[in-house]
Formats: sequence, C-alpha cells, structure tokens
Amino acid sequence: MINNDILRRIRYVFDLKDNAVMKIFSLAEFDVTQEQVSAWLKKDDDADFVKLKNKELAAFLNGFISFKRGKREGPPPAPESDLNNNMVFQKLRIALNLKAEDILAIFELAEFRLSNHELSAFFRKPSHKNYRECKDQVLRNFLMGLQLQLRPESKGSEA
Repeated sequence: MINNDILRRIRYVFDLKDNAVMKIFSLAEFDVTQEQVSAWLKKDDDADFVKLKNKELAAFLNGFISFKRGKREGPPPAPESDLNNNMVFQKLRIALNLKAEDILAIFELAEFRLSNHELSAFFRKPSHKNYRECKDQVLRNFLMGLQLQLRPESKGSEA
C-alpha cells in the first residue's frame, strides 16, 4: 500500500486531527510541521501532494504505539527506512494490543476470511519457513475492518 494511504486511513479510523498526528510524530521524537502533515494527507493528484517516505511512516507508527500504549522507558526505537506491509501490520497490532482472535474478528467485519495459521505467518521473521508476505489486499482489509469496528457509521466510505 502507499504510505500516504495508510496514514490517511489511520487518521480517519481513529479520528485524528492534524495536531494529534503531529503529537504522535513527536512521541517518536520526529518533528514534523503542519504543512508536512497537510501535504501528506492530500490526494495523490493534488499539486501540493508530498509522498510519505518509509522512515516517516515508521516514525508515525512508532509514535502511534506510544500514543496508544504509553511511552516506554529509554529512547524511542529508530524508525526503519525499509518498511513493508508486514511491519506496518505488526506495529498496528502492537499499538492496539490485539490478539489473534481480535484481528480475525476485525477481518470478519470486512468480510475477509483468514485462518489463524495464515495470520500468524504475517508476524514471523522473514527467514522463518512459514513466513508469508502481507499483500496490500490484506492490510487494506484490516484497516477497513478497523474502520467498521471503530466508526460503524461510515459503512465502508473511504477516508
């Protein structure tokens, strides 16, 4: 998925204003301006649209973990510059403190069927023989399920 789409969807699902997004970045000790946030949230065909880099999305997700679960002792983890859907999914799982049953229930809301074994494969190390790459469709359905769970009034409307 495109990093900007992930940020837009998370912002919509959790009803985060621009100031909250900036605060989340600051929890990861990553400073951003109102203009940057605004440019990242623009539609792809807007002249002022700016592509969100992996490191910036990783910083946001690290800050989101602190935002939802509280700040850990010590320095925050460094944002990864090489980010994939599995890592995004893992960071969201940690931030929301979700167990496998919770995630499967979220997928059910989006009418996306997944077994417990398929789900666990996404959270394995890439070197593990049962590791499975998280495709865009899986991440998109997870975010849609979250939206249906947390903002049922939206009934599938996009952010």
